[in-house]
Amino acid sequence: MSETDSTTGLTHRELADLMRKNAGINVDPAALVDNPTTPFEEYGLDSLGLLGIVATLENQFGHPMPQDAERCKTPREFLELVNDTLMKSGA
Repeated sequence: MSETDSTTGLTHRELADLMRKNAGINVDPAALVDNPTTPFEEYGLDSLGLLGIVATLENQFGHPMPQDAERCKTPREFLELVNDTLMKSGA
């Protein structure tokens, strides 16, 4: 995964990479951009896969993600929560 730009936060492309690396799910980043409210379950990402993504982000940034991150249902919800957390932490 590439370095996250602190001005833009976690991108759709990075989320797609995390989905592939942590859950074995190949998703075109454009699909996440074009359909940000499509539930993760429609992509095949379950709660365990999302938990793995959250753990990876916590390790990468050395900062805990909110507990709600693992309960997010859509890419939009997840990216907004994670990026808000990263901006507040200065990561």
